[in-house]
Amino acid sequence: MSKDLISSIFGENVFNDDVMREYLPKPIYTTLHNTIEEGADLDQTVANAVAHAMKEWALERGATHFTHWFQPLNGFTAEKHDSFLKPIGNGKIITEFSGKELMKGEPDASSFPSGGLRATFEARGYTAWDCTSPAFLKKDSVGVVLCIPTIFCSYNGEALDKKTPLLRSIEAIDKQTKRILKLFGDTEVKRISCSVGPEQEYFLIDHNLYMKREDLIFTGRTLFGCKPPKGQELDDHYFGSIKERVASYMKEINEELWKLGVNAKTQHNEVAPAQHELAPVYTTANVACDHNQLTMEIMKKVAKRHGLECLLHEKPFAGVNGSGKHNNWSICTDTGKNLLEPGKTPHENAQFLLFLTAVIKAVDENALLLRLVASNPGNDHRLGANEAPPAIISIFLGEQLTDIVDQIIHKGEAKSSKSGGKLDIGVHSLPLISKDNTDRNRTSPFAFTGNKFEFRMVGSSISIASVNTALNVCVADALSEMADKLEKSQNFSKALKKLIRDTLTEHSRIIFDGNGYSNEWIEEAKRRGLPNAKSFIDAVPALTDPKTIEMYRKHNILTKNELQSRAEIDYEMYSKQINIESLTMVDMANRLYIPATMKYIDFLAKSVQSIKNCGIDVDCSTQEIILKDVSKLLKEAKDVTLKLSKLEKEAFKYTGKEQAYFYKDKVVPTMESLRKPIDSLEQLVGKEYWPVPSYSQLLFDI
Repeated sequence: MSKDLISSIFGENVFNDDVMREYLPKPIYTTLHNTIEEGADLDQTVANAVAHAMKEWALERGATHFTHWFQPLNGFTAEKHDSFLKPIGNGKIITEFSGKELMKGEPDASSFPSGGLRATFEARGYTAWDCTSPAFLKKDSVGVVLCIPTIFCSYNGEALDKKTPLLRSIEAIDKQTKRILKLFGDTEVKRISCSVGPEQEYFLIDHNLYMKREDLIFTGRTLFGCKPPKGQELDDHYFGSIKERVASYMKEINEELWKLGVNAKTQHNEVAPAQHELAPVYTTANVACDHNQLTMEIMKKVAKRHGLECLLHEKPFAGVNGSGKHNNWSICTDTGKNLLEPGKTPHENAQFLLFLTAVIKAVDENALLLRLVASNPGNDHRLGANEAPPAIISIFLGEQLTDIVDQIIHKGEAKSSKSGGKLDIGVHSLPLISKDNTDRNRTSPFAFTGNKFEFRMVGSSISIASVNTALNVCVADALSEMADKLEKSQNFSKALKKLIRDTLTEHSRIIFDGNGYSNEWIEEAKRRGLPNAKSFIDAVPALTDPKTIEMYRKHNILTKNELQSRAEIDYEMYSKQINIESLTMVDMANRLYIPATMKYIDFLAKSVQSIKNCGIDVDCSTQEIILKDVSKLLKEAKDVTLKLSKLEKEAFKYTGKEQAYFYKDKVVPTMESLRKPIDSLEQLVGKEYWPVPSYSQLLFDI
């Protein structure tokens, strides 16, 4: 695709700034722009004008319906379509879209997760227009729909979505960052934004093979399946030549995303066979979260057009790398400054050092909370599995910044900064390469990478809204405490130096530049007092910790009840997910694997008997050994299947947290016990008898 063609389609389905300039009267545009950029109030007159302009723009492009597009607490997106049609009598209609319809909608709030905030009979909920994220058009075989990003709340005003707390956290970090900048004499900044760029990993497999695997259909991952002879050992897939079928898919993905204003930038093969990655250019946190939800939806939709299936589960295949979503995060001003940019001499950059220190403090004090928001049940199969960051939160700063921190802690101040220098490859025709100031550490869950932090443990299928909400509010809280101290000081320079040193000394335990995969680090982290939540639900208590409740209350993010509701949802989500997986395993074992194995046993038994009946002295001990081995594994599989079925029934004696831990401690180990004999059977039972596609087919037949 030519550069001109990219430019011509980029954002064509977005009600963006250029469209608003064209369709809105100048005074209306100016008022709306001030609302978007500076958070000014929006009145009904402006909403009416914007609604009319949106409708005209959408109708011209074939739209027949509009929807309030929101993000409920299930982690997905939701939409209810209404047509622009309005009857006027005599069998005639007009098209209409009012400011009231733009600003507020009313979907059913009882059918979405609420964690006890809403009873089943309490149905009323509201959506409200988020003008800071542009409206867009969805085009598919259904038609064209105008999608309006909104928040979603209950009748009583409780947040029932991912976007509301995110928007509040953006305001919190804006407020506290400006307090700090004012102390440094910067009064020009009007708006602070968090810049976010999520790298999205995913698997592509053939759709027809996918449809033959109940586990993939119902759970998103393979619950059974033994490793193929070749996996990722040769590192030949990573950054390898992209297969034409996949490249065709990627081409359409890019075009669809560009039309929606998503800055899709990078595409490549990932480490595991059939695994790939898409990464966008950074944008504001709110828009980045909306764009990532759209990206996941479009990736799955477009895959089917190419006879493929896009898998976003964190661990769809055992034995090869799973998928994450690296959340790159930084703090930027409306004057063009990145507050996490160290500069050439970071040891002299006091403002940068203060913001760096605030992040270190925030991560150390809220490690368990960050572990939680980056995860889901699927991520438990990935974290710490020698492929992803460990479940222990730590910060990688790199050689240069670690040296500066050490100087500050041990000497009171930093006198120098290590430089990267030049790298001479030893070939005269090649240029000298400017080295970065430090290497990267792929084992770190939270790594500084030049002018941003890369949160690497985020699960591939989750919404990044909660991730960035937590990052924003944790850092805002650290900045707030720092501003409180500095604003009271008589000598700013002296107080600043002391604050940075004291804070780094107190929180240096979170800094670790070594191998996060090593067993030694687990022991070292324990010695340092760092939390190690091995399971997703082990981190859920962070939501209802008094410190979290007070922090979220202080910055107007979520109330105590709203946080408690989210904890209940997490426990419930975990239980439901494991319940679906265990039921699927029982079903596949009883209806697929056990009958298939019995047929193979019948074949073996007849073969042995046939040889014995032929009257020839032929050794059939090999067949008998195989028959015994297969029969033994079959019995083991059936026994564990019965045990898993009983545990499934027993699980419903419990609710909430107690039920979640029953699934974790009783059901999950039994699921693993069931997988072992069936995966062993796959290696013994004849290929023509095996009832589902193997890993070899799923990972390489594309």
